[in-house]
Amino acid sequence: MPLYKTITINSTSILHVWKVEESETDLAKTVNLTPNCKNRMAGMKSEMHRRGFLSIRHLLAIEGYEDKDLFYNDYGKPHLKDGKKISITHSNNFTGIIISETNEVGIDIELQRDKILRIAHKFTPIAEYKTIANSDALIRKLTIVWGAKESLYKIYAQPGLSFLRHINVKDFAMDDSQTTGEIIYLGNSSNYDISFLEFEGFTLVYAINHTLLES
Repeated sequence: MPLYKTITINSTSILHVWKVEESETDLAKTVNLTPNCKNRMAGMKSEMHRRGFLSIRHLLAIEGYEDKDLFYNDYGKPHLKDGKKISITHSNNFTGIIISETNEVGIDIELQRDKILRIAHKFTPIAEYKTIANSDALIRKLTIVWGAKESLYKIYAQPGLSFLRHINVKDFAMDDSQTTGEIIYLGNSSNYDISFLEFEGFTLVYAINHTLLES
């Protein structure tokens, strides 16, 4: 079972990452999908997408959930029927979930690639990173910033929210492995703790709301 990583964030929050190595057939053997999710999966043209979809159900099972316990609101934000908070991510052959009893949470896994240099101006003030001369280091840092903003976007999940205008990530040193973020939108402000790590050319970022935060 390729459970790749588990991080216990605090007493009420946990994160799991799966490395998708099994065949679609093997992944499907012990997964009981709802009719709606069977239809969703049937519409997925990519085998990798289907395998990732199934692997997320295996991650849910680790925490005692089945496919029927997961649902999405009108904005595409996942929820669990018991009221716990959840966020989900899938990038190539890695998938991940983060679950919290008390705090809003978001998670994102991204492949580190140079494409991010071309789109950075769309999600962050690129002038802030002009001092980073090494392109590999710049790619790594921008990928963290993107993952952080994606994680925060998943938490807020409201139409009109802009990565560039409404989501701020405090500057950080790569060795810190953490920073903070803020969403300022429609007159409201909310603050988040952000953590990040790298593995096998991928970046994992997760965010958790300050409200009711526990150690």
